[in-house]
Amino acid sequence: MDDSVDRHLARWRGKAPFDERVEAIVTRLQFLVKHVAHTKEAALAEVGMQDFEFETLHRLVARGGSATPSELAADLLLSPAGMTGRLDTLERSELVRRVRSTEDRRRVDIELTPKGHDLWTDAMTIRAEAEASVVNALPPEDQALLDSLLKRLLLHAETPS
Repeated sequence: MDDSVDRHLARWRGKAPFDERVEAIVTRLQFLVKHVAHTKEAALAEVGMQDFEFETLHRLVARGGSATPSELAADLLLSPAGMTGRLDTLERSELVRRVRSTEDRRRVDIELTPKGHDLWTDAMTIRAEAEASVVNALPPEDQALLDSLLKRLLLHAETPS
């Protein structure tokens, strides 16, 4: 049974200089990443969230529910102004709140509200189900093998030459 990558390879065979096996693997990885991204976007839409909201709440949960704006900006690779705008939106939606430090009044912490945590949990649950539906097409032993192979590729890519 042919997939979209088989058709892609057939279209390009003899027209572009590439190793078909490498092209097949890389293109399948890219298409799977796109598919998973679309399922995650659909999951967020189901709970009424945008990706930037989820990512910000996700970073807050990872930090135990509280962080400074500069910590979040660094985690999300945002400018301070970009982070301020994001936090303003999340605060208006009552998903986070700004809290002044009692020790240093210049310091402001961002805290996840119960509403924000509940919404993040709902989105995370739906996203996890969407991801599992893709991965569970393989039996557990193949999942373990694929994970091991992908880890080897990633370690190679992350190792400076």
